[in-house]
Amino acid sequence: MSFDVAHARGLFPVLGDGWIRLDPQAGMLVPASVATAASSGFRELGTDPGTFNPGARAAADSLASARRGIADLVSGEPEGVVLGPSVAHLLSDLVDAFGAQSWWGTEVVVSRDSDPANIAPWERRAGAAGARIRWAEVDIETAMVPTQQYLDVIGDATKVVAVPLASSTTGAITDVTEIAEAAKQAGALLVVDATAAAPYLPLDLDDLGADVVLLSAHRWGGPRMAAMVFADPGRIDDFEPIALDPAAAGPARLELDVPAGGLLAGLVASIEHLADLDEDALGKRHRRLSISMDGLFEYVQRLDVYLINSLQSLSSVQVYGISEQRVPITSFMVDGVPAEQVVRRLAENGIRALANVPSPALEQLGVDDEGGVVTVGLGPYSTPYEVDHLVRTLGSLA
Repeated sequence: MSFDVAHARGLFPVLGDGWIRLDPQAGMLVPASVATAASSGFRELGTDPGTFNPGARAAADSLASARRGIADLVSGEPEGVVLGPSVAHLLSDLVDAFGAQSWWGTEVVVSRDSDPANIAPWERRAGAAGARIRWAEVDIETAMVPTQQYLDVIGDATKVVAVPLASSTTGAITDVTEIAEAAKQAGALLVVDATAAAPYLPLDLDDLGADVVLLSAHRWGGPRMAAMVFADPGRIDDFEPIALDPAAAGPARLELDVPAGGLLAGLVASIEHLADLDEDALGKRHRRLSISMDGLFEYVQRLDVYLINSLQSLSSVQVYGISEQRVPITSFMVDGVPAEQVVRRLAENGIRALANVPSPALEQLGVDDEGGVVTVGLGPYSTPYEVDHLVRTLGSLA
């Protein structure tokens, strides 16, 4: 059965305010079910997890449920799910958990197409501990990072390869499989940031071949917290502990503190929300997630093609980084009009978009010298009418 966008829109009561939201990179709309669960969680789960009183047991159950939810989302194991306030926080802790003495003489491969959160922690440790940063560079012709760029810089000294599964500015999907094989041969840890892809794609750790996958829940309508999932939970014990509790075991070893109960409840509800996007999906949550996400991706792919074709019909608009394999995120420039001015005009016409989303790849292309780029993205609530209104408004700027 095809994706029912009317059903999906009904899950977001805030859409009644009339805004067209094409800015999911700033945070997908929060469904009513998630807001309700988070509110209840903050009221009812104020105790630290434990075993000695009902409140502590409820908090422990909520933490365990959050780990299971993330595991279902990526086809992983709950024992490999580390939770934290953001991708940047989790990666900074992971970098520290390697131990300062282990970095000297090694190399870290990062991508120009990554979000700053998947670059800055590695850069800081490399600079402080004698490691070298190697860059997978952007192709000026396509505005994307070719797979061969990663393969050219992975070598015997490579300790970590940090890769985005999809770009937060062009939507381009990285072919992680080939990179995973090269990282494995080098004995490097492959860290895949799936933040931009998770709202649209069904994810499978085995298919990706990643050692670690990172997710940010607010990008699919969850609370502002993140997860770091190890394909092999046993590898967590190879790292130095980060936790304040010296008795922490398993994924808790890499968690500085326990997330608030309201955030955990909202996280679980957001994963249930994704599983319920298809009303006809039945069975256990993992199966429902697969069915719902497949249907969602098919829908937004079709709408994304319509969006790209419509933008390209405007002679004044230049679109960056169009690839065959992509999630529905697009960056473009309007000739002679700075990005911030474009976004203001869109807002005046009821459309939310983003100006100058940080992107080392686009910076390399010199877009800042031309006034920057506008970035738009689609959500499960996006419609062809909204695309048409965007294009009409952009046309009025020409």
